[in-house]
Amino acid sequence: MSSHQNGHQNGQHHSHLNKITLGGLLITLGIIYGDIGTSPLYVMGAIVGTKPIDATVILGGMSLVFWTITLQTTIKYVIFTLKADNKGEGGIFALYTLVKKARVKWLIFPAIIGGCCILGEGIITPPISVAAAVEGLRMVPSLKDIHTIPIIIAIITALFLIQQFGTKFIGKFFGPVMLVWFVTIGILGAIQLLCNFTVLKALNPYYGINLLVNHPGGFWVLGAVFLCTTGAEALYSDMGHCGRKNIRISWIFVKSMLLLNYFGQTAWLISMDGKTLDGTNPFFAIMPIWFLPIGIGIATVATVVASQALISGSFTLINEAMRLSFWPKVGIKYPTVLKGQMYIPSVNWLLFWGCIFIVLYFKESSAMTAAYGLTIILGMIMSSRLLAFFLRIKHFPHWFIYFFIGLYAIVEGSFLIANLEKFPKGGYVTIIIALILAFVMGVWYLSKVIRKRYTEMVKVDTYKQVLAELSTDLTITKYATHLVYMTSANKQDEIEAKIIYSILQRRPKRADIYWFVHVDVVDEPYRMEYKVNHIAAYDLIRIDFRLGFRVAPRINLMFRKVVEDLVENKEVDITSRYESLSRNNISGDFKFVVVEKYLSFDNDLPFFEKQILKIYFFIKKFSLSEAKAFGLDSSSVKVEKFPLLFKTPKLINLKRIE
Repeated sequence: MSSHQNGHQNGQHHSHLNKITLGGLLITLGIIYGDIGTSPLYVMGAIVGTKPIDATVILGGMSLVFWTITLQTTIKYVIFTLKADNKGEGGIFALYTLVKKARVKWLIFPAIIGGCCILGEGIITPPISVAAAVEGLRMVPSLKDIHTIPIIIAIITALFLIQQFGTKFIGKFFGPVMLVWFVTIGILGAIQLLCNFTVLKALNPYYGINLLVNHPGGFWVLGAVFLCTTGAEALYSDMGHCGRKNIRISWIFVKSMLLLNYFGQTAWLISMDGKTLDGTNPFFAIMPIWFLPIGIGIATVATVVASQALISGSFTLINEAMRLSFWPKVGIKYPTVLKGQMYIPSVNWLLFWGCIFIVLYFKESSAMTAAYGLTIILGMIMSSRLLAFFLRIKHFPHWFIYFFIGLYAIVEGSFLIANLEKFPKGGYVTIIIALILAFVMGVWYLSKVIRKRYTEMVKVDTYKQVLAELSTDLTITKYATHLVYMTSANKQDEIEAKIIYSILQRRPKRADIYWFVHVDVVDEPYRMEYKVNHIAAYDLIRIDFRLGFRVAPRINLMFRKVVEDLVENKEVDITSRYESLSRNNISGDFKFVVVEKYLSFDNDLPFFEKQILKIYFFIKKFSLSEAKAFGLDSSSVKVEKFPLLFKTPKLINLKRIE
């Protein structure tokens, strides 16, 4: 496929996503806004907490909610972050691939930390959302003593079980469900707002600032206020599914409905000034009694949609991390033909058990809010660092970049300090989860850097003649008609010394044609190109695949397609050179050889590098083999294991005696 054709296809995909249609807007509601859209279930309740309702706190809290949604979600994400469009794709790793062109090495750290924090969010969002909805059943008089934990676990279990079948069918209902949800919360809020229009004065930032500066303990309310913007990262992460314009237009409607509901809850809370909530959720309290069962049902379904979107986002994130060598290679399944629809079993069950742990550990949604937010604000701070570099690459004025950095350093720094209060209350749980994930990503990336530094490369030209002679040496039994090696050498004129050793010395492998296949992961998400280099006519051929960071490397299928193209162009003859088979025009056999390395004891490495590699090889035991990671057919693959010798130890002073 030529670059022009590929660019044209990417352009078509890009322009298609940026068309504004009613269908596109409806899909956007279902995919993008689940997390941020279900925040009204717990935000105002978290602001009040267990203390008596204080009108000053409520009004100031509402002011902070409005300005948080405006500054953090609307301005930072909807207006600016969505500009960081990597061929239609978004997310922190897509942003990293855009800014790494700046060649600033430390940018890898905010990318990894941010990615891990978003994954950590995937473990706590489904429990807190589903729990907050199901706990609404206690508002029904006959169900006030109901045990909600079994119901929450049942819903979460069902949600993770259906992932393996794909979401093509139920996905059609996501948009309509969220449309009903937003209309419902908007109407409920508007009814309460009609009773007390004075709460609209919370639009004035004075009330928020007054709460932070003058009210005792007012600053710590920011930890609860922050929950209103926890789904903002998803706006950017899922851009590839919906397109920037659809997100921006639909956000006007979503923000309006959210604010109506928040203002409605504020009006109700102020009418209850001086009282305590005693477990009453303001979100359900503003519903008429007759509507409560319906409202709980809609809320539960909406939280399931929110959780589903976050699980799908986690699959996408891990897939990108694998392509960028941040995560071990794990199995991916494609349950439907929908673009971007994937199922990663290991991640699915990792999230599932994490969610179950959160439910059993915290038990109540009010306790979960105490732990919720700390990792998310860390992720947002990391994305801000990357975004500042993106603005610089795009030649935004220096004064604007400094203003942007300063503004969000204050805003997000304040949220971070306020959320640190949550650390002893359960925030440490999500921090530990994020740290474990970051540790795995860090080890995986560093091990790649170390291995690359010590891998010995040789020039192919040096061995071109001997390989050509080996190909025609009839004294050696033919190993395969076509022998295909996977190589990590980026330069076309180089090859790993271990591959040459495998062909010439380990057991001389005679073949009619030697193929060297290299996979290069590029910064564009869906790029699919290949380049052919005939190193020696009819004897040595190198193929370089350039695949986007969201493309699954199904090398078996891709290689077959390349060979078909080469045969069609008469660049290669794959007919078997055995006389009997050649007469009948039968194709020769293809044999893939994958070189897998293990850590040799005979290494004299620095302590840190040795420990990193030990951990790497331990984790590697639980990941896919190189052959499976490249999507190779196991029946035609030979795996050869080589000791990984990085640095030869000092000479052994052996002394001969008579």
